[in-house]
Amino acid sequence: MSKNLYITATEERSGKSVIVLGVMQMILKEIGHIAFFRPIINDTEVGEVDPDLYLILKYFNLDVSYETAHAYTLSEARQLITSGQEEILFENILKKYKQLESSYDFVLCEGTDFRGKDAGFEFDLNADIAANLGAPILLVSSGRDKNTDEVCTNVTLTLDALEEKGVDITACVINRAPENFESDMQSSKECREQMTRPFPMYAIPENKTLNNPTMDDVRRYLEAEVLIGELGALNQVDNYVVAAMQISNFLDYIKEGSLVITPGDRSDIIISSLASRVSSAFPNISGILITGGLKVSENVQLLIQGWTGIPLPVLTVPTHTYDTVQKVNEMYGRLEPTDSKRIATALGWFSNHVDVPELTKRVVAQKSMKMTPRMFEFSLIEKAARKKQHIVLPEGTGERILSATDIILRRGIAEITLLGKEEDILAKATKLGLNIDAANIIDPGVSSYYDEFVETYFELRKQRGIVMDVARDRMCDPTYFGTMMVHKGMADGMVSGSITTTAATIRPAFEFVKTKPGVSVVSSIFIMCLQSKVLAFGDCAVVPNPNAQQLAEIALSSAETAQIYNIEPRIAMLSYSTGKSGSGQDVEKVVEATAIAKQLMQERGLDFPIEGPLQYDAAFDKEVASFKMPGSEVAGNATVFIFPDLNTGNNTYKAVQRAARAVAMGPVLQGLNKPVNDLSRGCTVQDIVDTVALTAIQAQNAKGLK
Repeated sequence: MSKNLYITATEERSGKSVIVLGVMQMILKEIGHIAFFRPIINDTEVGEVDPDLYLILKYFNLDVSYETAHAYTLSEARQLITSGQEEILFENILKKYKQLESSYDFVLCEGTDFRGKDAGFEFDLNADIAANLGAPILLVSSGRDKNTDEVCTNVTLTLDALEEKGVDITACVINRAPENFESDMQSSKECREQMTRPFPMYAIPENKTLNNPTMDDVRRYLEAEVLIGELGALNQVDNYVVAAMQISNFLDYIKEGSLVITPGDRSDIIISSLASRVSSAFPNISGILITGGLKVSENVQLLIQGWTGIPLPVLTVPTHTYDTVQKVNEMYGRLEPTDSKRIATALGWFSNHVDVPELTKRVVAQKSMKMTPRMFEFSLIEKAARKKQHIVLPEGTGERILSATDIILRRGIAEITLLGKEEDILAKATKLGLNIDAANIIDPGVSSYYDEFVETYFELRKQRGIVMDVARDRMCDPTYFGTMMVHKGMADGMVSGSITTTAATIRPAFEFVKTKPGVSVVSSIFIMCLQSKVLAFGDCAVVPNPNAQQLAEIALSSAETAQIYNIEPRIAMLSYSTGKSGSGQDVEKVVEATAIAKQLMQERGLDFPIEGPLQYDAAFDKEVASFKMPGSEVAGNATVFIFPDLNTGNNTYKAVQRAARAVAMGPVLQGLNKPVNDLSRGCTVQDIVDTVALTAIQAQNAKGLK
């Protein structure tokens, strides 16, 4: 198979950028060093960039420069071809491509956007470029404004034309497919025969969230001035209302996602539109567009600008209402690298409707032996989403928690329960412009489960002196309540700690979730994603000064946890001495712990390579290992690093994180009967998403799911 792929469409507004995002994510899970190349980009104004090229380079943080990632604009390509210089065009495209091919393991290419005047010209151009690059094609055919028969005919003609040109076809994606497309196609014998091909075909339904513009798109497209815009810039525009009626009649016409278009002298419409956004009795409009270049009165402007906290942009344009509506009709949504909500939706939508493992086998030539942080993160999220688990987040009103919940739900990573007062959580989510409709929300103190949880806690802890009043207080605490949900099987795991201390997060788990049979100590690992490998560091967060027995158990727990995340365990028991080069009490503890670990592995039927004591450099670096510990299966190849105490482990993981610019995921708690994980109070939204995915995979493993 080839080490490249060319994604091309058949017409404009096909949603091709969604497919490119999904395919790029898919490939990055298998190959770390990947380039993106658009041979022909759109014509842009001075200072502007091609939207798709910028999106992919920026979002995936590819180390390819903008200039390197394209060859010509569409008008430049047309001029070369019409002037008889077609060979120069293809020669220079191939030259730029070969520069990327020589430096990267895979090159994903994207064709033109069919925004020119001649669709036939662009079709032939894309097919010829793909053939010259030796790249198989993934065809994106649009079902927008077509019925099933029209889609089948269009796809058939396009595929026949590509096959006549001798181009290899990897797959065909019918994007924005009409409603009931697959069932209608199956009922039509002619359609079935036309669409029977020796490669997979996928149908992805229309998703208005991806194709509708945001208020920020409206601002850019119309070059509008912003009166208010700090909040709600990413509000989706689903429809528009031209407001020229009296308020009582106008309000009957607004819908969820309406863009209200009104002249600047209609202060009554402007004020009532703002008021509707804070009223629970009316749908949430997306924004207000003031037309005609009419200045809003000073007092109304003052009122608007002082109405803080409403996620409702107010834009103004100089054009008249009729001309403005015409322009708005021509708009469509563009994905921006900063639009995390729509990108999460796009990636989830792609994964839900495309057989990713099947397509991966057809696309990816070979796996790189390197594992980058992004590759690991993508594989983590895919594994979590494969068999979705239910995770409870006790810190339900936290802004980072809510933002992460939005992404988790969009990506289909896990089912989520948020703890806290429902009105507070929903108000905060609305203010932030987040969609958490699919999340469960429980207020512990008034929950129907409260009395049952109190009774259970009292029975579990009464021998420790807990009285009923204390049990009632504890179950009002979201962390205790969330842990009890996990204990009773109402949630598969819990993640907390963004505003709660580590001790407060894990104390309830110690009290009644308890440790696994045969495990005497709860410990942790950090997943350390370096630039080209992924390692496990334990214990860097829980056990201050483990004895030899505890250190041995930490080693085995860490190896088993690493294995869950597809890290092949090779255990290095770390010390300031390698082999028999040093002595002392601390070294002897590691020697003893290594011996105990080997004995425990025999008893438990485990077979992990283990070596100790080892210095960090001997465990990590093959060259150092070759003279400090020659012939060792672990030295120089270690993947699980076990530190002798918390002081050493915590400092080392932070030093590696900063000095090597590694991504540190965790701490992941291990040894508990059910997964409960702690967040750093300085965690980012992505840290929360990653930790939920890690927890979900632990829950899958606890259930024996593969």
